[in-house]
Amino acid sequence: MDGDIFSGLGNGTPGDGKVLQTFNKSFGQVQDILDQNRVLINEINQNHESKVPDNLSRNVGLIRELNNNIRRVVNLYADLSSSFTRSVESSSEGELAGGLSSDGKASQKRYRSG
Repeated sequence: MDGDIFSGLGNGTPGDGKVLQTFNKSFGQVQDILDQNRVLINEINQNHESKVPDNLSRNVGLIRELNNNIRRVVNLYADLSSSFTRSVESSSEGELAGGLSSDGKASQKRYRSG
């Protein structure tokens, strides 16, 4: 694996760069949220272990924030999935319109005028 999971998308179509930018941006957002969640979870655990009433009541807000972050990650992945599906479908349509068969070879069809 070359490290770029979307390297196969770059087939030279005009939208490829934009699609890759969107994926990279979304994955960056997801990673940022997951990093925030790690910090939140650590603080929640420390507050829980301390058994200090103020810390335990602070956990309520921290857990809400964690849940909201998880929702955001789910939504980002849903958007990524939709974007990926659309890009694959439009890429497939472009191949078909360009005269490529399902195996990627140019078709040799002749069209007769009626």
